[in-house]
Amino acid sequence: MLGVAAAQDDEPSSSVRILEISGLIDPVIADFIHRELEIAVADGSVGFILQTDSHDAVLSDDDFRELAAALEAAPLQVAVWVGPSGADLRGNAAELVGVADLVGVAKGSTIGETGDLVLGGSPFGDATERMQTVAIDAQEAIDLGISEGPLENTSLLGPFLTYLDGFETSPNLESGGISPDTQTRFVQLPLSSQLLHTVASPEVAYLMFVLGLSLLLFELYTAGVGVAGMVGVLALVLGCYGLAVLPASPLGVGLLILSFLAMAVDVQTNVPRAYTLVGLALFVLGTWLLYDGVTMSWVTGVAGIIGAVLYATTGMPSMVRTRFSTPTIGRRWMIGEMGTAESEISPDGTVRIRDALWQARTNRATPIAEGDTVRVIEIDQLVLEVEPEEGAARDYRERG
Repeated sequence: MLGVAAAQDDEPSSSVRILEISGLIDPVIADFIHRELEIAVADGSVGFILQTDSHDAVLSDDDFRELAAALEAAPLQVAVWVGPSGADLRGNAAELVGVADLVGVAKGSTIGETGDLVLGGSPFGDATERMQTVAIDAQEAIDLGISEGPLENTSLLGPFLTYLDGFETSPNLESGGISPDTQTRFVQLPLSSQLLHTVASPEVAYLMFVLGLSLLLFELYTAGVGVAGMVGVLALVLGCYGLAVLPASPLGVGLLILSFLAMAVDVQTNVPRAYTLVGLALFVLGTWLLYDGVTMSWVTGVAGIIGAVLYATTGMPSMVRTRFSTPTIGRRWMIGEMGTAESEISPDGTVRIRDALWQARTNRATPIAEGDTVRVIEIDQLVLEVEPEEGAARDYRERG
């Protein structure tokens, strides 16, 4: 660590470039690091800091090795700081400490559980084999020689930066401490890149993909192409991008698609039946098998399954019945249609009209047996009023 030095007024101040890295290290993050590293080198920065809170890397092995090689070969100091408190650096992302010049772990943060090493070597020294299955805290990282210390110097980013050669400070007379003379530049992902990085998280990719499929199925049963269809296409595209970046299982993706196709069979009858149960079973299985290599929060999975159950058993059947009973769609076409009683109607039951099931009640007090042919004579909101094809009761006003 360099001693305290005052910056000269007539010289340009040096700088440290600090990248805030959170979530999985994906192609967006890798490009971000490569680009900012080039800028830091061109600017003559004193150091290049990765402020990390990441549980894994989802790059190909070659891309991850390329990223590590760029950091290791950089003509400036590269540091990894796991912070602030509560941050983690795990999975293959933790291997980056092996190519860093300095490592710091904030109090309350952890590092380790790398799994199988992509870069090889011994990124954690003698503790490398243990770190493949164990995550350790900040103090143990110092004790093992993985992190700089003492703990109070690594728990906050400011004190940790003073370990960089060339990072200059001066006494702060007011506080009695020191103030940095070297400029710190925090850099974050651009908004467009943030969107793609967010979509490439397991939870968001799953929800986007499922939302896109559900909205497109919904749009098939509405009149014309509307907002739901456009939003569904956008959500599906974003979901597909996220699944392409993540280690998604083709089997899991296929099961989710098949689940909606199965549910669509019963949607057109507007009554949940066997195909709905098959679709929901496929949906649960697809959710369980969707990822191979990364984990998704169980809360997200449960929320998706509950949403699918409500969608298939309540939402879509109600929408279909509402659509065909709405005047703007032309509900009058059903009056006079012939159908079949799917159950005894006395006075309420179910009828099938053009292969669609509807709740029905008899006209006046005429009972209708299961299997009899019926005629629709009126629509009362979502309930059809029907009469038997022959032998219907006559209104007293029609007699004489």
